[in-house]
Amino acid sequence: MENSEKLANSKEVIAYIAERFPKCFILEGEAKPLKIGIFQDLSERLSDDPKVSKTQLRAGLRQYTSSWRYLHGVKPGASRVDLDGNPCGELEEEHIEHAKATLEESKAKVAARRKEQAKKVREEAKAKKTARAATPPKRRPQPAAAKKVEQPVETRALNADEITVGNNVSVNMGKGNMPATIVEINKDDVRIRLSNGLQMVVKAENLRS
Repeated sequence: MENSEKLANSKEVIAYIAERFPKCFILEGEAKPLKIGIFQDLSERLSDDPKVSKTQLRAGLRQYTSSWRYLHGVKPGASRVDLDGNPCGELEEEHIEHAKATLEESKAKVAARRKEQAKKVREEAKAKKTARAATPPKRRPQPAAAKKVEQPVETRALNADEITVGNNVSVNMGKGNMPATIVEINKDDVRIRLSNGLQMVVKAENLRS
């Protein structure tokens, strides 16, 4: 069963009538000028065709005859053709001039549109370039400075004669040596005063020079 679904757009209509009437309508190359009143002939020949309506035929013909390849074909010496490709008279001068003017106007519109699009592209590119120039570049994170490794302070155990009141010494506090002053001596215990004023009792063996 033949597919009778209606054609969707003018492009499909043109392809369909070119298939039905190949001696009149073509899809590629320079088109032939059409017989005056070709719409009426098409309407009659396709009146029982469920795939295409008169409205679609009219829109399809309008698109076909306004194409550049059709307007190129409307020139001196060309003959109009009917649906079966039979000649239907020479073109009149006014029709040739009208086709020429329409073609030039159409090409001018396309050229102007392309020029406007190119201008828009340039302006957008310029705007992006300006925006990039106004935006300061992101600073790359600087590598963290290597922590300075403190060299351990060389110390030595105190001699017996160095354990005297008022002598400045260092005391081993576990994490390191802290400066201190001897304030009192009791046998093996020694009272010292740290640089922050705090006093404490430590073993003499924990004192260093």
